[in-house]
Amino acid sequence: MTDATSFLEPGMFVRHPDAADWGLGQVQSVIGQRVTVNFEHAGKQVIEGRRVALVPDFG
Repeated sequence: MTDATSFLEPGMFVRHPDAADWGLGQVQSVIGQRVTVNFEHAGKQVIEGRRVALVPDFG
């Protein structure tokens, strides 16, 4: 299995692939497979990288 969180680092912008209504999120921390992201419309969320492959947003 590919490590879905290996490319993530604090400050990056991402989107949740199954929750478009959460809006743009900024990575706050990455600890192992747990990624803390602050989303525009959902606030701070802890995402389990084994279950959700966050999509980078370079726009």
